[in-house]
Amino acid sequence: MSQSQAMEARSASWRDYLELTKPKVVALMILTSVIGMYLATPGWVSLDILFFGNLGIALCAGAAAVINHVVDRQIDTKMARTHKRPVATGRVEPLQAVLFALMIGSVGMAILLVMVNPLTAWLTLASLMGYAVIYTLILKRATPQNIVIGGLAGAAPPLLGWTAVTGQLEGHGLLLVLIIFAWTPPHFWALAIHRKEEYAKADVPMLPVTHGEAYTKLHILLYTVIMFLVTMLPFLTGMSGVFYLLGASILGARFLYWSIVLMRDSRPNAAIKTFRFSITYLMLLFVVLLVDHYSFYLWV
Repeated sequence: MSQSQAMEARSASWRDYLELTKPKVVALMILTSVIGMYLATPGWVSLDILFFGNLGIALCAGAAAVINHVVDRQIDTKMARTHKRPVATGRVEPLQAVLFALMIGSVGMAILLVMVNPLTAWLTLASLMGYAVIYTLILKRATPQNIVIGGLAGAAPPLLGWTAVTGQLEGHGLLLVLIIFAWTPPHFWALAIHRKEEYAKADVPMLPVTHGEAYTKLHILLYTVIMFLVTMLPFLTGMSGVFYLLGASILGARFLYWSIVLMRDSRPNAAIKTFRFSITYLMLLFVVLLVDHYSFYLWV
């Protein structure tokens, strides 16, 4: 580390440590976790489970994000989107970051074990290890299918919310995982197309780098179709009603529209616009699922 980097590391602020936890990503995860909690019960979630469950999940997710910063610090220096990250610039040293991850991860696990239930704690630990180790350390550098295989870890939050309330694995909770699992490839590959040159420079085998943009755009469309079909399952299995079916159909049609726009390259900056819409899509889909859930119980 250079002298200037060392000075930056010594002067690291609380904002640098907050940035390490990827708060925007964690916020989306907690949204799906909260909704998973409410979908697991016809009534209201107790405040202690709502607070401690999501606090523990957020701390563990933040710990996984910190490890991602440490493992990817060399890659981050080569990409415009990430070159100013705290570990990449030297504002926070890798050892400091690892100790921070261990601290917040341990606190998160303790909260889940003591205040929630062991099943949620161990599932959270498994998802943490899946993202920080299996995806970040191994798959990301090994295969262009990295995000497909590794996406399972990022799909866990709604199930964690579900098990925090019920204390058991159930089919509808697993269905929420399947929705995010199917959503992840078209979501992330759109960003990968936008950042193709940077991933190539960093020698990360993302699908657009290894197989080209046309191949990736086709697979985004195919996975969007799969995702659309998967989002119909809550209605088909009796988990949700007509309101959700209508909302999911409209949102899915819009996602398909952007996938076609991207494949045909018919609008400027289609890749990043598709990526941004995918985030809005997931938030709205889960909100619609929640509204439908309580609308059903209000009517009956």
